Amino acid sequence: MSNGSVDPDTVRHVAGLARVDLAESEVEAFATQFAEVLEYFETLDEVPAVESEPDLTNVLRTDEMRDSLTQDEALGNAPDTEDGYFEGPPVG
Repeated sequence: MSNGSVDPDTVRHVAGLARVDLAESEVEAFATQFAEVLEYFETLDEVPAVESEPDLTNVLRTDEMRDSLTQDEALGNAPDTEDGYFEGPPVG
């Protein structure tokens, strides 16, 4: 599968995707570490498959409707709400 090494350009690409700035010395160190991780995956590929567990069945109680909080009660302690929903911080 792997030839034992990871290209430094691949490390830079992955670091860019993760928005991580790496010094050139770190690029070489990570290339070595990535290669070691890939070797572990190759070792795992050699492990024989085992029989899978039978499909799970629901051994819990059946669902039952019961009284719960009203929308106003649920939103009562929320710091911010909008149109009957919890309002969260902006993303981005």
